[in-house]
Amino acid sequence: MKPPRTALALVVLACLLLVGVPGARAAQAKAAFDSDKMADMSDFDPNNPVIPTGDTIKIAVVASFSGPAAVVGQIYFISVQWAAHDINKRGGIMVDGKRKKIEVIKANHASQPAETKKVAERMVLQEKVHVLWGTDGSHLMKVINQVADKYKVIAHTTAALSDELYDETSFSRYSFMSSFSTEQIGRAAAYYYGKVRKKEKKFYILGQDYLFGHSLADGFKKGLKEYYPEAELLGEDYHPLFMKDFAPYLQKIKASSTEVIFTGDWIPDAENLLVQARQMGVTLPFANLFLDEPNMLHRVGVDGTTGLVHVSQYGSEGGFFKTPGQTKAYKAWNTLWKTKWGPPYNTRLYEHGTGNIGSYIQQTYWLLSVIERAGSTDPEKIIKVWEGDSYQLLNGKVLTMRACDHKAIQDLHVEEYVGPAKQRESFNIAPYFWYEGTSSVGPSVMIPAKYVLPKMDRSLARCKDKSEAGD
Repeated sequence: MKPPRTALALVVLACLLLVGVPGARAAQAKAAFDSDKMADMSDFDPNNPVIPTGDTIKIAVVASFSGPAAVVGQIYFISVQWAAHDINKRGGIMVDGKRKKIEVIKANHASQPAETKKVAERMVLQEKVHVLWGTDGSHLMKVINQVADKYKVIAHTTAALSDELYDETSFSRYSFMSSFSTEQIGRAAAYYYGKVRKKEKKFYILGQDYLFGHSLADGFKKGLKEYYPEAELLGEDYHPLFMKDFAPYLQKIKASSTEVIFTGDWIPDAENLLVQARQMGVTLPFANLFLDEPNMLHRVGVDGTTGLVHVSQYGSEGGFFKTPGQTKAYKAWNTLWKTKWGPPYNTRLYEHGTGNIGSYIQQTYWLLSVIERAGSTDPEKIIKVWEGDSYQLLNGKVLTMRACDHKAIQDLHVEEYVGPAKQRESFNIAPYFWYEGTSSVGPSVMIPAKYVLPKMDRSLARCKDKSEAGD
């Protein structure tokens, strides 16, 4: 059967080479985001989204839209709605014999497991959504995956990072993880310190006391044994979610001879931790995952943020802007931020549309590309396409979906935060800095995928005879 030809990104190798994408990466991808096909986004406003109704492809963004982590829901919504708006202005996607637009629905779980189950089931049974997209909290994503498995609906894991979501106990063939995962992140940080930086040797783990925090710590400890055996782990502590007083933990760290604090804390914990550390005179660098929220970074200032080390799934070595298409897409977002958007989307958090936001956008484009190539919203047809699929993002990076356990194989980046004058190493177009009031991304090192392959549970029958690369 001849595959569908539509406006969404489906680009063959020859086309990729024409737009300057590195050939080695392009050769790996079965499909790619094509910036030349982006719609005019000048009317996009996250506060007044144009959301189609009727016979649509429905995506429920299941996330915190209230409570202490409400900002996370805002981030997810603008990311998914941006991709949906683009595709809708191109006319939608041809599925099941009809061209359909993308309808994004907010589903508030308020960071509560019971509410997560309730709202996910309401999305499936009443709203008839085709995809459950999420979420902030691996323990909540586990609930979403259980709902997806029960009702045979696709779940898209873009922001929950624990490997255990796809082990023998929790795996669902209806759920796909396109984000990086905890063991990859921990091993990437350890590889950076042991094989690239080769300076600090004494580490302390401080994490959130739930599935994600412990899983991330396990990944880092495994990475130290693997890539930096001479390193010392001086301590590890875990705290409840949404803490406001980190003093007891920081005092212990301060009393040790630690050289680096490793943490995966996300906002609001990330902000409270970094701000209080600097207030207490703890000037140690944090190797981190989510200490990149720019409003928080500005609150701390340039000196207090210099030397932060950030593990990124949407980084780029040797300058972020490598093609005219990347610059075009960046300016489309940044211009709207400067001229159009109101609160909360006019704060520095949304200025660039890169980092985690850029990753969430691109992961959503991959989902939509899979649905388009499946030519259907039938979960079985989507599964058939997504297993073993590969997709090239706007920045040239390729994600490959390992078929046996539905985890994405990808290169990662470790970024060092530097003052404005040195940020041009990353922000390589005018004005040659990300921010003037804080340190931000400067030097960036790629950690090849072969060193950070996602954890595979061999007791999962589907993976029993597979290599870590999924062959």
